[in-house]
Amino acid sequence: MQTATLKTLEQPVTMLKGVGPSKSKLLVRKGIHTIEDLLHHYPYNYEDRTTVKPINLLEHDETVCICATVFSAMTERRVNNITLHTLQLADETGRINAVWFNNKYIKNVFKRGEKYIFYGKIKVRGMQRQIQTPDYYRITDETQDLSLGFLPLYSLTEGLTQKQMRAMMKNALDLTDAVEEFLPQQVLESQQLCSIKFALNNIHFPKDKKHYELARKRLIFDEFFIYSLSLMLRKHTSKAQTAPAFKNTGCLSEFTSGLPFSLTSAQEKVLAQIQSDIAKSSPMNRIVQGDVGSGKTVIAAGAMYIAWKNGCQSAMMAPTEVLAKQHYETLTSFFKQYGINTELLVGSLTKKQKDDATERIKQGVADIIVGTNAIIQDNVEYKNLGLVVTDEQHRFGVKQRAALTNKGISPHTLVMTATPIPRTMSLVIYGDLDVSVLDAMPPNRKKIKTYAFDSSMHERVYNFVKKSAAEGTQTYIVCPLVEESESMELKNVMDFSARLAENEFKNLRVGLMYGSMKTAEKDECMSAFIRGDIDVLISTTVIEVGVSVPNANIMIVENAERFGLSQLHQLRGRVGRGDKQAYCILFSDADSETGKKRMEVMCNSSDGFYISEQDFKIRGPGEVLGTRQHGLPQFKIGDIFNDRDLLITASAQAKEVITQTNGLSGTKYEYLKSKINNILQNGIIMN
Repeated sequence: MQTATLKTLEQPVTMLKGVGPSKSKLLVRKGIHTIEDLLHHYPYNYEDRTTVKPINLLEHDETVCICATVFSAMTERRVNNITLHTLQLADETGRINAVWFNNKYIKNVFKRGEKYIFYGKIKVRGMQRQIQTPDYYRITDETQDLSLGFLPLYSLTEGLTQKQMRAMMKNALDLTDAVEEFLPQQVLESQQLCSIKFALNNIHFPKDKKHYELARKRLIFDEFFIYSLSLMLRKHTSKAQTAPAFKNTGCLSEFTSGLPFSLTSAQEKVLAQIQSDIAKSSPMNRIVQGDVGSGKTVIAAGAMYIAWKNGCQSAMMAPTEVLAKQHYETLTSFFKQYGINTELLVGSLTKKQKDDATERIKQGVADIIVGTNAIIQDNVEYKNLGLVVTDEQHRFGVKQRAALTNKGISPHTLVMTATPIPRTMSLVIYGDLDVSVLDAMPPNRKKIKTYAFDSSMHERVYNFVKKSAAEGTQTYIVCPLVEESESMELKNVMDFSARLAENEFKNLRVGLMYGSMKTAEKDECMSAFIRGDIDVLISTTVIEVGVSVPNANIMIVENAERFGLSQLHQLRGRVGRGDKQAYCILFSDADSETGKKRMEVMCNSSDGFYISEQDFKIRGPGEVLGTRQHGLPQFKIGDIFNDRDLLITASAQAKEVITQTNGLSGTKYEYLKSKINNILQNGIIMN
């Protein structure tokens, strides 16, 4: 056992035996820089090598472990341009051939008479048995524990092998004496959690299934507990700050009476909550969780109006220029009658335009500032920032949101999201915020008609798209993949768009947008769609959540079974922004019960909160898309859907600890606070 101090875990992975500069570069591709990073690179699955099977009992197509002695020298021959290397193996019960294909490095590995563990797929032809391209370990005292048991399978990059990763992990695990226990003792005991050392050792090389389950429970609890603790600590700290108390909140009625529409009861309720918050001298930290089209922007505008009447500036940050410009235009239309000056600050402005805008912001001429992260740059100074609004909050990192808040002196904070989350979960996910819910839609919005079809209906739907385009209606078509998948017959957005543009939609203007495009290219494509220069926009899920295109009234989703329900609902919300009837068409050839149920829910409901609840209930394991929903925190090992009960338990424990320790005060909790800081700074948990 190597000895080490805590600082050893913070050392680069090159400190480990067998990890040189070249291997270190490969690990960096997986986000592994330090020894601690390596320890938290968890397996995605395991190979069960707990049982060694005798050769005479091997069956066709089973994947097994055998313990055998090399019986012959390696032979080499060519068959149809394939080089076969064959090795004869034997145990007490019989013989078998090990075969490798096109592996020139294998021929000098083995020595006759030595014993190895082999793991691979068995092929039986008559009386002949083969084990094809097996993994192997020569049996020594050092390798015995790397060849049997539950062996981990890691996410790799080209140039790294499972065998190399396991060996590096074994060396890293020798340093777990340096891992300090950070959970309070009462939490460990009340939740019957194993130690962190036990957890790390048994998540990588579990002794058996029970040990694995104990390790997994502890590590998932850690992620949820630290996440919840970080949010609650942030909330605890903010309560001690002093914010500008907006005493004149009754002015809100002036703003709402001047709107060209009536507010829903849900909007009135949320605005009343905000009025109460910003009248206090402690900063508001409230999130408005509303379905697509529920009217979140007017909520922000109402809060901004109160800030203006109280002599303070407001700033709103949006994730893209397209969305920022749309918010700027909407807010300008709301405020122009009151003489309120709105300012747009985005990256595409000229230097002179930016300089002029920043000067107006600094002097206080600009009352409402709307922009992208351009509004948090160092050179942007505010005269009296009293309210900050973040739209689509999940698109910004912790540092970006903090940078906006730091532009003022403890300003009030309003966050908006269109990601529906079950009410029982929102208090956990948004633990640092007070939650408001917009659960009613404006009365003039037509329900989007939703249909689920199999691929036999493509021609009829495309004819409908062409007919609608002639009448001025635009269409979105969303595909799940950018490139071909060898394992799944999913729509490839690039090839798919080219085929449609050349054939079915050859007389229409077809656009293409996907995630790896440059930001400027995506913005221009979306702007062209908004202008009406594109009839059909074929895209991955990168189409903007809040962007309103009134003429876009058809949403088609290919391979719809590959998306989570909440994601499908958000995609559907891209249409129906105008006065025409909107349609959402889900193409799916899935014959599974989960897939059918999912389509049924989408066709029968337009309530995002109900849909998110159903998403929890019918979510299937092993999905390629949708298991990590857009807009929700992501964890290395925990899943807020499948591990929902543990998330709620961990959150409750975190709340109890924060209360009992007065916000983790005292030197006793310095290490726990350092864990929280490490998570927020380095993205071990992304929120």
